[in-house]
Amino acid sequence: MYHPTTRVLAVLELLQTHGRLSGAEMAGRLGVDGRTLRRYIVMLEQIGIPITTERGRHGGYALMPGFKLPPMMFTDDEALALSLGLLAARSLGLAEAAPAVASAQAKLGRIMPDGLRQRVDAIDATVRLDLRSATQPGGAAQDNTALTALSLAAKSRRRVHLRYRAGDTDSERDVDTYGLVYYSGYWYAVGHCHLRGGIRTFRLDRVLEVAPAEGGFQLPPGFDALAHLRQSVATLPRRFAARILLKTDLAAARRAFIDTFGLFEQTEDGVLLHNQSDELGWLARQLAAAPFEFTVLEPDSLRAELRTVAERLVRAAGLR
Repeated sequence: MYHPTTRVLAVLELLQTHGRLSGAEMAGRLGVDGRTLRRYIVMLEQIGIPITTERGRHGGYALMPGFKLPPMMFTDDEALALSLGLLAARSLGLAEAAPAVASAQAKLGRIMPDGLRQRVDAIDATVRLDLRSATQPGGAAQDNTALTALSLAAKSRRRVHLRYRAGDTDSERDVDTYGLVYYSGYWYAVGHCHLRGGIRTFRLDRVLEVAPAEGGFQLPPGFDALAHLRQSVATLPRRFAARILLKTDLAAARRAFIDTFGLFEQTEDGVLLHNQSDELGWLARQLAAAPFEFTVLEPDSLRAELRTVAERLVRAAGLR
């Protein structure tokens, strides 16, 4: 049930959105009678909102021509928080959330100053969130400067110059930012690095400075920054390389394991999994939980780890 104050604000929102509405239509939208609606109109007039009233059977209400509410003032950090919150809500995939998110974005767009709206639009257009890893501990940039600057550059397809620190080494390079990703507790920028001559990933808490550079770029067709980052993590060289033939199809294999578990390749005999792990015992436990059969192709030491897991399960089941 609406609170009266909420209905008064809803009257103002209807007038701003539709320009002019009849009293009957507005009352119907709010679920009130005509007398109550007129009381809400008076309340708006009392706080200085100029409303024109047309009497008669076909009369209605409208805001005075040329009147606009002053823009709502947000700091850059507040605008960033709002835009990321709306992005996260849309990323949840709930059908009921989509209209509310679109409506909230439209309202914010109407009241924000142009410069701030451009920054919010850039976040919405260029940032991807991996909500499944959002609860994992990580780090954050010292402030939001790099995220804001790189999202604007990504949206406008403008090259930037980065000062970047990896370990104890500082470097400078020009980068075409394809997109930004929040993954496993960290913020990343993904794009073409002109120093290395290929697509690279940069952690934002290691970015020391972002400055404009000469030149623009085109986004590669179909490029997905989050998918690229996940694949990069999955193929990062580790202590052990393993190949396992999964006796299932590609869709089931991807449902059974996290995205960074490895690379999945459909073959005639099943799905070939290419995995990189630092601990074979962990890999054996993950495979043991799979709802389908599999065959270890390499390394042999993974079979020994699977036997250890199997023996533990047999003891737990009281079979030995």
